Amino acid sequence: MFGEIAGRYDFLNHLLSLGIDLHWRRRTVRMVPPAPAAKILDLCTGTGDLALAYLRAGNSAARIVGADFCHEMLVLGHAKACRAGGNGQVNFVEADAQRLPLPDDYFDIVCVAFGLRNVTDTDRGLAEMARVCRPGGQVAVLEFSQPRRQPMRAMYGWYFRHVLPRVGQALARNRHGAYNYLPASVGEFPSGDALAERMRAAGLRDVRYYPLTFGVATLYVGVKQPAAESRQSAV
Repeated sequence: MFGEIAGRYDFLNHLLSLGIDLHWRRRTVRMVPPAPAAKILDLCTGTGDLALAYLRAGNSAARIVGADFCHEMLVLGHAKACRAGGNGQVNFVEADAQRLPLPDDYFDIVCVAFGLRNVTDTDRGLAEMARVCRPGGQVAVLEFSQPRRQPMRAMYGWYFRHVLPRVGQALARNRHGAYNYLPASVGEFPSGDALAERMRAAGLRDVRYYPLTFGVATLYVGVKQPAAESRQSAV
């Protein structure tokens, strides 16, 4: 499904969100900023937009890895990184988010934008994010959510269920109904306190979340427990 829509993926992301998705990624970088020489993993990177947002943050010593299971998306991401001057600073790896071929306790920031709900086992995906994050490092999840207040909730729900799928399918024809899948997957995915609790269960502390643009998206941030604290909590 993702391979079929790769060629129009960026265009439709920006069109269907009215360009606000770019703001959400920049906001993520500002709220979870990298330290000098930080090691950053962007999971379910797609074409690398969040990875490149970290590149543009201006930290030339940072090392960024974008991981995804869709080869066609990664090809586009690599080309974008080269055009942005990130060749050598941004690297891409084809990998399953539930079995990352990456070392324990390595990255300072582990982030995912609009991809966690596509992982078959959410808890396993979160556990992998926590595993590869260093103790004291941050895990950030940027994901779609649904506004809670009226009339925004009703207006957004109508757009998301009726307009977005039709426009998306018309402009990125695919056999798998990718843009019908999108609102269905958002509706089934845990949000707010429910997702925050699952992050805590994965070994993250100080989990907090921030609704963005009236709650259309939400940024969740947690900190990996240092090893000593994790042992104490298990006693």
